[in-house]
Amino acid sequence: MMVLFSRRAQLNRSHPKANAQHSSATRLRRATFFRGAGEGSGAVAINSKGPMPKPKPPTGLSHLGHLSALPEHPHASILERVPNPHPDSNYVTRFTAPEFTSLCPVTGQPDFAHLVIDFTPDRWLVESKSLKLYLGSFRNHGAFHEDCTVRIGKDLAGLLKPRWLRIGGYWFPRGGIPIDVFWQTGALPKGVWAPDQGVAPYRGRG
Repeated sequence: MMVLFSRRAQLNRSHPKANAQHSSATRLRRATFFRGAGEGSGAVAINSKGPMPKPKPPTGLSHLGHLSALPEHPHASILERVPNPHPDSNYVTRFTAPEFTSLCPVTGQPDFAHLVIDFTPDRWLVESKSLKLYLGSFRNHGAFHEDCTVRIGKDLAGLLKPRWLRIGGYWFPRGGIPIDVFWQTGALPKGVWAPDQGVAPYRGRG
């Protein structure tokens, strides 16, 4: 590596005129690039003054951008919403919670589920940090599988007023019986692509 560096330095010293011409050509190309970076030119002007400023979070949010402790119990007020940047388009947003936990209301033993939430927004999106805290708050909450799944769907639908929403709760078996729970607000809007939720039915060793 030292040999290559010395050889390059020697060439630069032995050909100062060529080196100066190369530097001038490089500066010219850079100047041409930035002059051509106007509207419609297809060129991109690179800001070399440092990293881009950190975007500011939307105002009025309690969790995003702040330290938030995990709530002890699930309340719909934990959930927060932000404006939909594309209200003129129908599309599907998916949230997956593969490690959802709650408690059996009778025995107090833990229940585990893989949740998949799909929705087509209208004016609002759910703020994802508040959703994480909301789902985590079920960890010490006692409720049956059906109650947890449908409640989450209803709380989100009430907050967001979406054009469509569905939730699939794929619960791991307790007592030898797996329970899956599905709930949705209505029919999927015409022309909207909602992929299969991709969770295989429980088969055990079958």
